[in-house]
Amino acid sequence: MLTWLTGDDSFPSLDRALSEPAGLLAASLDIPTARLLRAYHLGIFPWYSPGQPVLWWSPDPRMVLFPQELHLPQSLRKRLRRTDYDIRIDSAFADVIAACAAPRGTDTGTWISDEIQTAYCALHRLGHAHSIETWIGGELAGGLYGVSLGGIFFGESMFTRHTDASKIAFAYLVHHLANQGCTLIDCQMQTTHLARFGARLIPRHEFTTIVQQAVHSGTGFTWEVNAELLTRQTEQGRLHG
Repeated sequence: MLTWLTGDDSFPSLDRALSEPAGLLAASLDIPTARLLRAYHLGIFPWYSPGQPVLWWSPDPRMVLFPQELHLPQSLRKRLRRTDYDIRIDSAFADVIAACAAPRGTDTGTWISDEIQTAYCALHRLGHAHSIETWIGGELAGGLYGVSLGGIFFGESMFTRHTDASKIAFAYLVHHLANQGCTLIDCQMQTTHLARFGARLIPRHEFTTIVQQAVHSGTGFTWEVNAELLTRQTEQGRLHG
């Protein structure tokens, strides 16, 4: 039975997540900042259609990327060596999440509603949500956003307006976090796109154990750009394919 959350209700045990739809754990009528932040501490995330109740998920298995397992295609490594782009962090968070919400191709729908954008912008102001951006010719060309807690980064969505722009931002993110001892990057649901970069499935119980340890470890990551180091490590083969 699906749990409905009201007020300050706690999330149910993750083993109560439904098998169909797989991973659906709870629902609520709103998405207050405190609940959203509490969800990430438990490895839970929201995903729902605009105008519908807020649905909270804990899929089993879980798609994750261990930074040391990053795989970069040769073509992307060559692209990273070029100097026609800039990497910025948190310079345009609201623009990044709005771009992620924009229709793509023939798909006019989006799960990143105005309510979601407001919620994550609130997390950004609190220092928990961050955007990694690729700028080309002085314009925002692609990027991604997610939530950072302790030693873990929970990826949410990415977009691109220029070939490889989101991939460049993703490569930089993994490099940036790996150099700070990141435990893992949460990719949530299984996709062939992220699998090409080395992401893989792990059981929910393993993921939950890692989250409980990682979110309470250290003081979190620093968010200062060092794009030159990204290029240098790419040239030295440390960001391998």
